[in-house]
Amino acid sequence: MDPELLELQRQLEAAQSARSSVRLSERNVVELVQKLQERGIIDFELLHTTSGKEYITSDHLKHEIKMEIKKQGRASLVDLSDTLGVDLYHVERQSQKVVSDDPTLMLINGEIMSQSYWNTVTEEINEKLQERSQIALAEIAAQLHIGSELVISILEPRLGTIVKGRLEGGQLYTPAYVSRITAMVRGAARGTTVPTNLPSVWNSLQQQLQEMHGASGVSVEGSFFQSIFNGLLKEGAVLGSIRAGGQWTPAVFAHAQKESVDAFFSQNSYIGYDVLQKLAIPQPKQYLEARYPDGIALDAVFVHPSVVDMLDTAVGDAIDNGHWIDSLSVLPSYITGPDATRILSICPSLQKAIKSSKAVLFGESCVFSNVFIKKRNTMLSGNAERRRRLLDNLQKQIDEAVLDMQLYEKALDVFEDDPATSGILHKHLLKSMGTPIVDKVLITLDKDRKLKNGMEVEDSEDEHVQLSTADRTSLVKDLPGALSLKAQALIEALEGKRFNSFMDALRDILEESGLTFKKLDKRLERTMLHSYRKDLTAQVSSESDPVSFLPKVVALLFLQAYNKALQAPGRAVGAVIALLKKHRALHHVPEKDREPDHQTTHLLHLQHQWNRQHFLTHAQQDTMRPRLPTSLCFRTFCSRISCQLQPTRYWLIITALQ
Repeated sequence: MDPELLELQRQLEAAQSARSSVRLSERNVVELVQKLQERGIIDFELLHTTSGKEYITSDHLKHEIKMEIKKQGRASLVDLSDTLGVDLYHVERQSQKVVSDDPTLMLINGEIMSQSYWNTVTEEINEKLQERSQIALAEIAAQLHIGSELVISILEPRLGTIVKGRLEGGQLYTPAYVSRITAMVRGAARGTTVPTNLPSVWNSLQQQLQEMHGASGVSVEGSFFQSIFNGLLKEGAVLGSIRAGGQWTPAVFAHAQKESVDAFFSQNSYIGYDVLQKLAIPQPKQYLEARYPDGIALDAVFVHPSVVDMLDTAVGDAIDNGHWIDSLSVLPSYITGPDATRILSICPSLQKAIKSSKAVLFGESCVFSNVFIKKRNTMLSGNAERRRRLLDNLQKQIDEAVLDMQLYEKALDVFEDDPATSGILHKHLLKSMGTPIVDKVLITLDKDRKLKNGMEVEDSEDEHVQLSTADRTSLVKDLPGALSLKAQALIEALEGKRFNSFMDALRDILEESGLTFKKLDKRLERTMLHSYRKDLTAQVSSESDPVSFLPKVVALLFLQAYNKALQAPGRAVGAVIALLKKHRALHHVPEKDREPDHQTTHLLHLQHQWNRQHFLTHAQQDTMRPRLPTSLCFRTFCSRISCQLQPTRYWLIITALQ
């Protein structure tokens, strides 16, 4: 060492060890320092220690701070203040200067940390990571008492160097573990053949990992799976497309979609948008327009131009031949009215015919040539006249039939106390009088419908046509709306048990058809009863058949007793005779006081004829017998008639005529 320097050291040591003869108190020292500062001899900042017994310069404080950071790597400002014995305010000021002068240091949340400290920490993190394969950032942040964002900022620049791992979704993974997860994601993606929601796939992979490693195994976030999948998709390791929301469509499925669409479209020349929706193709119209630029996008289907050509040819033929055509009958069943209108609008033959007034478009799908319209108008004009005659003829027949039915309906009231006989008479009127008029009405209304619609109808006579129940039902189905409902109600009433219900149903359908239901008034009823009595008396007078004679006589007696017209089948005659017997007992008039009426005159005439032709033959053994009274001869005649019919009813007729 330099001798001169050694000498100076010796002198300094001697001076320090020598005892001073003058001693200064602490107060004197403070005053001395202040004087030196006032005179500018001490021109640098002096800081008081917390003990108040020492001065320290700012530079020395900075040096002490650096030494503490170098020794610990991480130091709290509060701890530095306690260790250095300097007020926290001065420590903070000098710490900021230290950090600003050294880029390897950082001051965060009241702590100074060095890069060497972080290098040491990240080395420890790496060692732990290699042992466990995964570490959560939250766990690291909790151990270091720092925020997760700071952990990320520290780890990211050291990934791949000090830290051998990958940071994803708040987790730190080893490369080996990342490779394993990548293989799982790749296998799951390649094994998917239909559109799949990726989050559900990631949930399945998480469950597999939990089953493999148990509850203590590594936890993998869905974002990690998604990040690996995005990398594989970018590299081309998996093929397909992904939409917002994580909907994954594999390339194999997209290829199958295209093949299915192409096959259907090439075979049918059209395809419905719902077909594409079933194939999980979003925005089907835009998809088809992009794939088949020459096609035509309609509201419900996408069609090939050949469909337009086919319809154009059919429409052109119909116009040229003077016919009409419903485009829906030519187009595929998938095409509805609005779409048919759109196709017709681009048919050249139709547009040309419309401009030249050769055709007209009706509704959404029907095309009529003007030639056809003229013919149809001529036919409809003729049909209008035929309809008028048809309905007029029906009205005449209905007027007569309705009056007759109302006349005979009144007799039904007499038998209300006898349900069995009443039911027989109701059904008899329904069958004998209701059935013919129902068949006539249905046949006429069907003809009227056909004429109204311009259909061909033969002018055949159907006076005696009798329809079956199936025939009536078939005719009813073809009638329009409310008229069909009224007609169905009429058929049900005809097959019912009450004649009055049938009359109500008949009135309803006539009113719905625009026909009238003529009511039977008192004056007309008297006129019809007079004609009925006259006609029935004539029949009785001219009848020679015993089987036909008895019902007519009973009807004539019923008319005389109740002043009502009666139609009764053979099985109801006995009940009618019994009723007449009761009526005669209640209204008996001695024969001598009874005035013969028109009916009695005819009956006496009938009895006279019978006496002359038949009675003497039966009484050959009694030729000497005195001539019997008129009433007795007639009773005998009736009794003989009764015996020829049914012997069991002999007493009924005798008692009814006594």
